[in-house]
Amino acid sequence: MKTALLQLNASDDPAANLIETRALLREAVAGGAEFVLTPEVTNCVSTSRSHQQAVLAYEEDDVTLAALREEAAKAGIWLLIGSLALKTRGGDGRFANRSFVISPQGEIVARYDKIHMFDVDISATETYRESAGYRPGDKAVAAETPFAKIGMSVCYDMRFPALYQALAEAGARILTMPAAFSPVTGAAHWHSLLRARAIENGCYVLAPAQTGTHASADHKTRDTYGHSLVVAPWGEVVLDAGTAPGVYFCDLDMEECDKARAKVPSLANRRPFAAP
Repeated sequence: MKTALLQLNASDDPAANLIETRALLREAVAGGAEFVLTPEVTNCVSTSRSHQQAVLAYEEDDVTLAALREEAAKAGIWLLIGSLALKTRGGDGRFANRSFVISPQGEIVARYDKIHMFDVDISATETYRESAGYRPGDKAVAAETPFAKIGMSVCYDMRFPALYQALAEAGARILTMPAAFSPVTGAAHWHSLLRARAIENGCYVLAPAQTGTHASADHKTRDTYGHSLVVAPWGEVVLDAGTAPGVYFCDLDMEECDKARAKVPSLANRRPFAAP
């Protein structure tokens, strides 16, 4: 199955980002892609809560979601919108970091809210408190498609292997990990984490990523690691997009999942145990 990962350098302007995402999506379709994936926060990369309040929308009003659904229907492709930053109702007013699987008819087949929040102190000058602005989800989601069941996740989720074990045991053969990864942790851990999740579960890992320095209205810079990856079920990196924005193609052979699981049936061999 011909698949395309879009590597983006999104700003904090959803309208400008949509123009670029649409152009790359159409390039992917012209190249024959049947399944296209975009990164985390496709619509808006921003750490300013006040700016997000001004430019973000609720799911039913989000222009990016509506436009990408229309593009998927027009092209007749499957689409993973890695995630969109969206307003939520009720509660404490925090946003959702929500991933979507879109059918070739433009319908929302599945939605997943990022469970694990990136609350870290990487260095004295680089800290993140995702939970201050985003409300975590509490439900794992596996989306049914004709070619494979897709286990959905977003970025920091990849450090929590129990999530992917649950998705694989529910039948997932593709694990999606769209990201806007820190360059520091990316250089140290990105490839290792993605390969481990593929190997542990005998699944393809598809990880479209944000890349580069992201423009913002308040001139505060944020950098992301890039290196959108496709990892095969045996752990081989079959695509590494480097750091340039663009469209990156890869062919998936779902029989590779069966081959990897037959060689090392770790899912079947897993046993319950008492915690220490």
